Amino acid sequence: MHFGSKNSSSKPHYQPPGTSAPPGWAPAPESSHQFGLKNEAPEDEFESAETFCADQPVDAPRLLSTNVIERINTIGCRVWGLETPHLNRFRGSICNPEDSKNGDGFVQVETTPNCGDTCLMSNLPLVAGLYEIQGKEGAYYEVTIIEMDPDSQGFIAIGTVCRPYPEYRLPGWNRLSAGLHLDDMRKFFEDPRGGRDYLSNNNIKVGPGHTIGCGYEFETGALFFTYNGQRLPNAFTGIYLPHAQQDVYAAVGVSGRVKIQVNFGGDVFRWLEGNEWSWRIEGQVGGKLGAIGGGDGDDSLPTYQEASSSIRR
Repeated sequence: MHFGSKNSSSKPHYQPPGTSAPPGWAPAPESSHQFGLKNEAPEDEFESAETFCADQPVDAPRLLSTNVIERINTIGCRVWGLETPHLNRFRGSICNPEDSKNGDGFVQVETTPNCGDTCLMSNLPLVAGLYEIQGKEGAYYEVTIIEMDPDSQGFIAIGTVCRPYPEYRLPGWNRLSAGLHLDDMRKFFEDPRGGRDYLSNNNIKVGPGHTIGCGYEFETGALFFTYNGQRLPNAFTGIYLPHAQQDVYAAVGVSGRVKIQVNFGGDVFRWLEGNEWSWRIEGQVGGKLGAIGGGDGDDSLPTYQEASSSIRR
């Protein structure tokens, strides 16, 4: 389930005002597919997403509220979860760790067969632009597949976005978004077409019981994925740089009937290095302010959901 325009360029089109392109960024060397393996998104959704991004600039990075920082200090990465989208097409349920009656350390997502393409975004950033990254390697999270129903074209994608991002577009299709689509293992970065092959042999077939992780390296701006605990090659390098220009959120794409568990660190990661403090998200987000953060601004700013509720589509 891919793309939205057969005439769109796969090169990133967003550039913050008054700045040059992110240092070190270069298009992925693999050739871009014109079409996806399976169904295409409607052309009108591509046009609508382009208008959405043109009308709504990327949010500036922001400080977390005092309440959120206190919760992080108390229960760590269990504060992270996925927000329920404001879309009629999303048919399913989301249970975050803070809401779990079973003490689960992961987010439980379950959708029905008639769920349409939806991008589920994290409530807090994976990478927070105003906070210090010194001593940190990067940020990481995982998605474990419990069910991916082929009869309803069950579909899952994993990646990252900067807000605001159109909820009806899968990760990797639009501005400042990267994603790996698990139906064909193609990678996307601001690519509304058919994506690029992530692995040269493309011999991984993802299904129930498998775990896919998404990691971001601070030093190189490299985005990579893992498969059942094994790190795969970098998908993209030099993205989301400089860090202080934006907050980066986790993004999970779903469609059809699926059941997944999203782990932000409340449970043990299959990629063992991700369990080290240098990769844990609560070690950077909400921590020491970076040089640009500098203590300026209000530490009780509203959450993204509060600030943008009046303009959601």
